[in-house]
Amino acid sequence: MRIVILGSGRGSNADAILQAQRAGQLGRGRVVQIYSDRPDAGILALGPKHGVPADFLDAAPYKTKLDGDAEQHYIAAILACRPDLVVLAGFMRVLKPPFLTRFEGRIINLHPSLLPSFPGLDGIGQAFRRGVKITGCTVHYVTLEVDGGPIIDQAAVRVEETDTLETLSARVHAAEHALLPAVIARLSERFPG
Repeated sequence: MRIVILGSGRGSNADAILQAQRAGQLGRGRVVQIYSDRPDAGILALGPKHGVPADFLDAAPYKTKLDGDAEQHYIAAILACRPDLVVLAGFMRVLKPPFLTRFEGRIINLHPSLLPSFPGLDGIGQAFRRGVKITGCTVHYVTLEVDGGPIIDQAAVRVEETDTLETLSARVHAAEHALLPAVIARLSERFPG
């Protein structure tokens, strides 16, 4: 199963995927490309570290969505990789119908809350401020509804009385780093071929 990772930030979830791959824990999955919409994103440094191509793809002129010529450029670049799965690992752009239609059923996202609770930006902060006792993370298929696609799996994280936003964030991120590679490994085992 050929995997393309899209990310905008430091790449800690992409690193967890690549470490699982290196340890032989990604099932039949193999990361073939990393793309970022930010030229200075830490995720791009993971490519050389793990022997995977990692490239910046400009998404201008928009700051929060992938649309127009930039969207077509992304579609063409990803199609050239012949992906079986596109993984959004901190990719901070809303995807539009042309992209979603082209990769329908093959795009997954990791969200830092137990969806359907706390969708959108700052899922951990939303949960912390609301005072919930259990939060966590969710891997789901990407659809037109932001953070509203079918849920594949979730991991719960108990919110402790002594938690700060920082300590809770660290534990949710640790859960993400375990959940996402495990989901990819399971999906790869169902992949034909």
